Amino acid sequence: MTEVPIIWILGGPGCGKGTQCAKIVEKYGFTHLSSGDLLRNEVASGSDKGRELQAIMSSGQLVPNEHVLSLLNDAIAREKGSSKGFLIDGYPREKNQGIAFEQRIAPADLALYFECSEDTMLKRIMARANAAAVKRADDNEETIRARLQTFNYNTTAILDQYVNITVKINAERDVDDIFLEVVQAIDCILQKKAKAAAQC
Repeated sequence: MTEVPIIWILGGPGCGKGTQCAKIVEKYGFTHLSSGDLLRNEVASGSDKGRELQAIMSSGQLVPNEHVLSLLNDAIAREKGSSKGFLIDGYPREKNQGIAFEQRIAPADLALYFECSEDTMLKRIMARANAAAVKRADDNEETIRARLQTFNYNTTAILDQYVNITVKINAERDVDDIFLEVVQAIDCILQKKAKAAAQC
């Protein structure tokens, strides 16, 4: 158990994870680590690993876990001394990733799962893609549907595995209504950790 909370942010592409993470960072000062951003940064670096990752991501497949876990581990290690907490955004994407994360890095204290219909997520992603100045290679309907299928297939297993730390939140509502539930869940975890630390 780490001294600062580790919170998994789960939900399909376009469910609003990024918006909620920004609000959490603003309120709590946590470190936001998006597995997607870490991967895209690696791709943008033009490294050999980046080119390999680009090919996998463009086909809508999941990047092998050792790559993602290595990027996350390095990012957490860099921030560990100064961070008030970690938001791990878009990870784990399958049950074995969660197990590997807890073995290699630390157990998660909370998993926030943003529930959203496939149709809503598709509409949001396409709207984002159409409005973006820079087009992402993976923002087209065919690739998005492949991503959503992969996501839905894997999510049930993750939620079953981590039922004791998961809070499900309806992500089809107003941003602020969603955030009220997020705050309740995080405040509860912070209180638990403060009590645990006091008993040490």
